[in-house]
Amino acid sequence: MLLAPSKKALVPFVSVANMMRLVHHVGVEIFLKELTDAIEADFARWPEFDKTPRLGSHSHDGVIELMPTSDGQIYSFKYVNGHPKNMAQGLQTVTAFGLLADVATGYPVLQTEMTVLTALRTAATSAMAARHLAPKSSRTMAIIGNGAQCEFQALAMRAVLGIESVRLFDIDPKATEKALRNLAGSGFETVACTSAQAAIEGADIITTCTADKAFATILTDNMVGAGVHINAIGGDCPGKTELHPDILKRADTFVEYPPQTWIEGEIQQMPKDYPITELWRVVTGETEGRRDPRQITLFDSVGFAIEDFSALRYVREKIRDTQFFEELDMIADPDDPRDLFGMLSRAAG
Repeated sequence: MLLAPSKKALVPFVSVANMMRLVHHVGVEIFLKELTDAIEADFARWPEFDKTPRLGSHSHDGVIELMPTSDGQIYSFKYVNGHPKNMAQGLQTVTAFGLLADVATGYPVLQTEMTVLTALRTAATSAMAARHLAPKSSRTMAIIGNGAQCEFQALAMRAVLGIESVRLFDIDPKATEKALRNLAGSGFETVACTSAQAAIEGADIITTCTADKAFATILTDNMVGAGVHINAIGGDCPGKTELHPDILKRADTFVEYPPQTWIEGEIQQMPKDYPITELWRVVTGETEGRRDPRQITLFDSVGFAIEDFSALRYVREKIRDTQFFEELDMIADPDDPRDLFGMLSRAAG
């Protein structure tokens, strides 16, 4: 006879539907701003975390990765894929789910979708970096690559930095049309551009987020003027870049976790003595971010597990005392911890 699971067996689970309900309940821009602050708070205690490059299984079609970390009290991981060819089949390029666990017991304490949440945390991380690296007077941004990440990036930059104008370019005009449609009525001045060169004219922040899994040149050196901040988030696997190496030679480059960024980021094009700065050192005030109005700053972002940890921790707090989750029977809980077989046997009756 099957008995109802005990409370110890139940793990909160946030489905895609409940994640979307939660975001709208909080407010998209408030959610992004609060998530930006949560990520920055964890960057400020960076040395407390276990850190390792993500574990990737690469194929001709894409990559499947696991991204683990722990601060000694809470453990987290994210499962995520990246398959650029999926879009031609009507599928997402990136899907993900994640889990938090109590280090003291090993018991999971949260499981959640992370396809929507990864888009939010990526945008929040970009905004957190720009808060330290972009010109303080930034009001215009260019987004080159108007896919799934585009609108999240724009809204996060407005919520955190006050961006007012967004200039858009994608090699697929339908992607730009989609972005214009989604941002209509949101208060932005939006401009559809016919080239990357046109998009970056007058932009204080340039975000590149293309999906092609190749060494690409989205920006060339002659396109980038003094004083801009480049938010390069498209390069996220070996053999995939977006910037010409000459841009990196002129820029001060900031990264999340160097052992991962050397494998996956823009800096994979550069010699190993190329100077980089870990972003957490800027967050803590250990080193400078933007120090000169004419300085070109580059956030060579590939996404790191601590950002997912922050997002999961944030969601766990936000769902308390709400209806935006369900409980899954995930943990076997026999009356006697040694008698797992007895629990199975009794279930047959």
